[in-house]
Amino acid sequence: MMDKDKTLAFEIIPPAEWTAPAVFNSPHSGRQFPPQFLRQSRLSQSALRKSEDCYVDELFGSCVRHGAPMLRAMVPRSFIDLNREPYELDPRMFSGNLPGYANTGSPRVAGGLGTIPRIVSEGEDIYRGRLDFAEVRHRIDQVYMPYHRTLAALVKEVMAKAGEVLLIDCHSMPASATAHVTPPVSGNIDIVLGDRFGSSCSEDISTFAQERLQAHGLRVLRNKPYAGGFITQNYGAPHKGQHALQIEVNRNLYVNETTLRKTANFEGLKTTLESVICDLLVFVENRFNPRQLAAE
Repeated sequence: MMDKDKTLAFEIIPPAEWTAPAVFNSPHSGRQFPPQFLRQSRLSQSALRKSEDCYVDELFGSCVRHGAPMLRAMVPRSFIDLNREPYELDPRMFSGNLPGYANTGSPRVAGGLGTIPRIVSEGEDIYRGRLDFAEVRHRIDQVYMPYHRTLAALVKEVMAKAGEVLLIDCHSMPASATAHVTPPVSGNIDIVLGDRFGSSCSEDISTFAQERLQAHGLRVLRNKPYAGGFITQNYGAPHKGQHALQIEVNRNLYVNETTLRKTANFEGLKTTLESVICDLLVFVENRFNPRQLAAE
């Protein structure tokens, strides 16, 4: 819980029996807006949702039926971005000086998309005025830190029982996201897989995921324009048996990007992703050869 507004910050959706050596994570699909945040913002709730990975938790939610838990944020990305370092902050947003440990010079901060975002994805400023650092610390202490402790604990639990783990970090991207990749690609890309150019996930796992997606007729790119964010980088260590793979789904496949309403294609894409998830979990189960994960 978040003390100020009694908003549920995140939740674990557990499988009936945890049998897969994997964890699914959806850090940007939250849509429960703390009332205080809405009062601070100059934007409507619908405008604040422009940064949201709409319904990604639902698209990948079948992982639970196939033996893997999902951790999902309930608060929105515009409130706090859980796929950042804990203190990537833009000093222009705050009254007074920031502590020396704040990272104020990252490209994400420069773009207005730090841990506490300055803008929504369409470039509109979120806040009416400057924030106190005490407000930032509250969000980080009450949401960010518990979220990452929980994610780390889930990963550690699989590692302890299976020896290896696959973390799938689930996201969506605007249809225009791949328009400027080099070399250019013709037409829309459906999926971008990010494995930090092989440093966060073993090649055979990334390749298997790519081939299964392509077998369903989806157009897939690897690491362009998204190679993986903080979560993929921070939790991926394949030399230690920790594999982290980011999956970005083109929103135009399943949602109207203007209204953010699901289209008629939503259920079909969800079914396709369930098939890919099922195949991928079988693949890593055989690859890792884990002991039984469920409690005896």
